[in-house]
Amino acid sequence: MPNSMTGFASQIVVAETNEFTWEIRSVNHRYLDISLRLPEEWRRIEAACRELAGKYVSRGKIDCTLRAAPIPQAQSRASLDEHVMADMQVLQAQVIRYFPDARPLSVADVLRFDGAISDPGAVDDPDSVAAALLDALRKAFAALIDARSAEGGRIAEFILQRVAGIEAAIAQAQPLLVAAAERYREKLLMRIERLDVAAQPERLEQELAVIAQRMDITEELDRLSSHATEIRDIMRRDEPIGRRLDFLIQELNREANTMSSKSQDEELTRISVELKVVIEQMREQVQNLE
Repeated sequence: MPNSMTGFASQIVVAETNEFTWEIRSVNHRYLDISLRLPEEWRRIEAACRELAGKYVSRGKIDCTLRAAPIPQAQSRASLDEHVMADMQVLQAQVIRYFPDARPLSVADVLRFDGAISDPGAVDDPDSVAAALLDALRKAFAALIDARSAEGGRIAEFILQRVAGIEAAIAQAQPLLVAAAERYREKLLMRIERLDVAAQPERLEQELAVIAQRMDITEELDRLSSHATEIRDIMRRDEPIGRRLDFLIQELNREANTMSSKSQDEELTRISVELKVVIEQMREQVQNLE
């Protein structure tokens, strides 16, 4: 079953005093384009994130964002940094040794000191949090693959319905070929009669045969049928198929255009127009497949 390049997934993980949220958005793109947005303090895991993403997706534009916020309990428990307090005591003792009359630090002085109050969002074990973030990202990508697979299934069903429409149009056109050629031959003979031009029967038949050959769309119908069969086969593959399908859609469109330009029969022209409409609908959907 093919995968769509369109999807969304998110994953929340709580690590130490923070709640982290991964969000992944995926849209169609000719190649794999990964865009990562990480808080500055977590730039250290960017390379690992890119490596992990490459294991899950091979094509598409991937926007991956990590957001961090201190959990409410951590925000409500502001505390003094013990290491900073110890350093301040040592510094105060040194200052008083040199300046015995110096005023001791007040509570306001301590609270104003840079770093005195612990950051509720700070982490004690960055390596452990990084591992938790990567594990959450792995789960988010797994969810993204499920979403892309579900969307791919809907697109596959749509494409196969259009393939059936192409095959039905081919089946409708084939019985008309002989009658259409004969009708066109009769029209040419009537025109020649109205022009009152004497024509050698053998030469006339040769010219009519050449014209009939130019009008014949049997080969176009055969190639359309062959491409439709190949699309059915490709849709059963468990691998990225978007580019191959895109090429086949171009081939289908080329054959339908040739059929339209060669056809001189009203009913066959109508069928060729319907074919081009169906093929264009397929082309739009194939752009979303990986």
